[in-house]
Amino acid sequence: MPELPEVEAVKVGLNQLVKGKKIMKVEVLWPRIIESPDFEAFQSDLIGEEIEQVSRRGKYLIFHFTHWDLISHLRMEGKYEFHQQSTPCLKHTHVVFYFEDGSELCYLDVRKFGRMVLVPKETAQYYKGIAKLGPEPVQDSFKKAQFKKQLKKHSKAIKPVLLDQTLVTGLGNIYVDEALFLAKIHPERPANSLSEKEVAGLHAAIIKVLFEAVAAGGTTVRSYLNALGEAGNFQQQLKAYGKEGQPCVRCGTAIKKIKVAQRGTHFCPKCQKFPKV
Repeated sequence: MPELPEVEAVKVGLNQLVKGKKIMKVEVLWPRIIESPDFEAFQSDLIGEEIEQVSRRGKYLIFHFTHWDLISHLRMEGKYEFHQQSTPCLKHTHVVFYFEDGSELCYLDVRKFGRMVLVPKETAQYYKGIAKLGPEPVQDSFKKAQFKKQLKKHSKAIKPVLLDQTLVTGLGNIYVDEALFLAKIHPERPANSLSEKEVAGLHAAIIKVLFEAVAAGGTTVRSYLNALGEAGNFQQQLKAYGKEGQPCVRCGTAIKKIKVAQRGTHFCPKCQKFPKV
């Protein structure tokens, strides 16, 4: 699933490719991609609309049109491809935005899990999935004191707490594993058991890991490409995720993989020990 760094890279690419373009026609080939049951209204409402810019909130993309906000979640394998209308759409294309200049933007999704919804302009922040999101993982909005306060409310394992998107947004399986590795915290530790020093270390690790992943254009593990058709490079910097059986870069112990809250989880059993009671 694309996480914050991958969605950020898609956003940057889309702004380079489609910002300022005007919609001539929209074709929905798989209606269930559109949350509203009236997918025909989705198609007609966008005719003549101009893409003013594309932004991101958590893992959501927001297309800002003249009179509408289009909210798009890529889920597992959704992606956008841009080309001229003379180029045939690829297999698994479910929505096509045709522009007046002869170019088009195609939404592809092998698993058909992605979703789009059209809401009135300037109301995307009130959409149900966006309204509940925690702060973005940057120093200005992700405050350590509030993070500590929220962690104290949770007795379940730290990994699913971080995946929840309400304490801090944008973290998925890859980056939670990497942040916990950097902070030397076992993924099954109860969130409210972390010391003040550990909370500070985890807070800094989350910001660092996501900053570096954004700078690298995200992580390509299987099929992720940004809107420009480029793969991410952060997979070259991964220390824990996907490294099962390989030596830890800090101590040499083999990285272990377990299931935590039904998610495959990678950690170093020596560097990330579960404290004895």
